[in-house]
Amino acid sequence: MKNFLKSIATGPRIILVTGHFGSGKTEFSVSLAFALAAMRDEGVADLPSLALCDLDLENPYFRSRELTEEMESIGIRVYSDPYHGRNGSELQTLDPAILAPVQNPDCHVIMDTGGNNTGAMILNQFRKHFGGEYRMLYVVNKNRPGTDTVEKNLEEIKAIEATTGLTVTGLVSNSHFIRETTAEDVKEGYAFACEVGAESDLPVLCACCSAEIARELEEDDTADASMEIFPIGLYMRQTYLDKKV
Repeated sequence: MKNFLKSIATGPRIILVTGHFGSGKTEFSVSLAFALAAMRDEGVADLPSLALCDLDLENPYFRSRELTEEMESIGIRVYSDPYHGRNGSELQTLDPAILAPVQNPDCHVIMDTGGNNTGAMILNQFRKHFGGEYRMLYVVNKNRPGTDTVEKNLEEIKAIEATTGLTVTGLVSNSHFIRETTAEDVKEGYAFACEVGAESDLPVLCACCSAEIARELEEDDTADASMEIFPIGLYMRQTYLDKKV
């Protein structure tokens, strides 16, 4: 079991995913949910209950709830708006049932928030139920204009913490160019995330990339030995990228 996934499976059960708008929070959240389900099914992790909560009220561009059928078919309960996306609902309200997995001590919960501190603000209404048993991950994508410098990321982290009253506990490197991403992009993104980590005193837990690039990096002698790869899918972008115009 990889160190990152092991820490997620055995550590605090409430995982809060935050970051700048467009950093890839939703792809990461969905990929993490699928990875935890696979670990459970393979018997390598004791995860009796899994849930993903789509909390993006701010900029619901990519919605993790769009994969409700796929996730629930393998035992990942999805929570979002009271209508579960029916009738074209845009998640302007949240289902009160979200409290169920948050309050269930046997449930590992991934909470996918909206972008920036305004998107993360939604966590305030759940914070009192965390009981300190959470980890808040900040997704770093140096290829977004709003987070292309270390200073901008530090400001974003501080803003998210100030708005939510919660503490970021780790960084996830997710610098990419969607299908044009190369192994070099991943390595550069990880090095950049490490700079952010050094200035914020936060660990960089993993670097996201496709499974194909992950295999390439495994054979790359120039890759940073400390970089743990977390294979991430294009679950949310696949239909969008293949859309005929």
